[in-house]
Amino acid sequence: MSLPTRTLGSLAVSSLGLGCMGMSFAYGRPDRTETLAALHRALDLGVTFLDTADMYGRGHNEKLLAEVLADRRDEIVLATKFGVLPGDDGMPAGVDGSPAYVRRACEASLRRLGVEHIDLYYQHRPDPQVPIEDTVEAMAGLVRDGLVRHLGLSEASAATIRRGAAVHPIDAVQSEWSVFSRDLETTVAPTCRELGIGLVPYSPLGRGLLTGALTGTAALAADDFRRTLPRFQDENLDGNLAAVAVVREIAATHGATPGQVALAWLLTRGDDVVPIPGTKRVRYLEENVGALDVILTAGDLARLDGLRPAGERYPDMAWVERDTPPLEGARR
Repeated sequence: MSLPTRTLGSLAVSSLGLGCMGMSFAYGRPDRTETLAALHRALDLGVTFLDTADMYGRGHNEKLLAEVLADRRDEIVLATKFGVLPGDDGMPAGVDGSPAYVRRACEASLRRLGVEHIDLYYQHRPDPQVPIEDTVEAMAGLVRDGLVRHLGLSEASAATIRRGAAVHPIDAVQSEWSVFSRDLETTVAPTCRELGIGLVPYSPLGRGLLTGALTGTAALAADDFRRTLPRFQDENLDGNLAAVAVVREIAATHGATPGQVALAWLLTRGDDVVPIPGTKRVRYLEENVGALDVILTAGDLARLDGLRPAGERYPDMAWVERDTPPLEGARR
């Protein structure tokens, strides 16, 4: 099978991607056999845009993808990220956007992935100690050397995106975006569209809330990091589950699932939007692909547009709202 394609800057990808984080990190212990089956099934269904990062499982996720890349590299548009430093517990413990680290991180990812080049290489988070110009210049060096084909930024502010794009073309910006996460729409999305940069929403299903399957935190593993997020706490969770009831009502009118409605909503945001829902199970992968067949009415879209979540998406929003320092000496 093949899916329709969309373009992120100058990079053509399947209209729906696959976020691979949960196969190695954050959402409880994965089953290796099932995750590999999900990766192969994704490719069979035409979901060829795969997203990982070096810190997911402290390199485990890239090594997992290497098992699929070994035989199916030509089918895959491969995206990975660098810059978030994991602590002993595997959770983020800092960032590094220094030029020397950029190259070391890329070379390490290439070894773990078992490939000669990365199709889309993101800075995972801006480094508040390093000017974005310095980081992107180092990333551009990877493009010149043939190690990377396209560049991206993740959770960067509009100002940081603009400054980075002045150094080298940025083809994609990744950020959390869903019916429940709308802050990107204020300045980041307009800036990306002005500059011809595609948008890659991660957690498009609200970290599972928008699937309608989650009714509380009791079913979450003890080490599931969603337990730390404000939207999953006490009265916030109650309010969010009430909002999900609206998504469920709309889904019922289409014979669809709430998750499919949430993805269909995102797909209407523009042809430069490519969601990357994450899953480690074949069943949910197939359900996500079915979202491409859901056609929402104007009334549906208006109801979904009006939903807002209770609680911030991270305990400390500085993690996703900070800028890098200005470049001294203004080389450009």
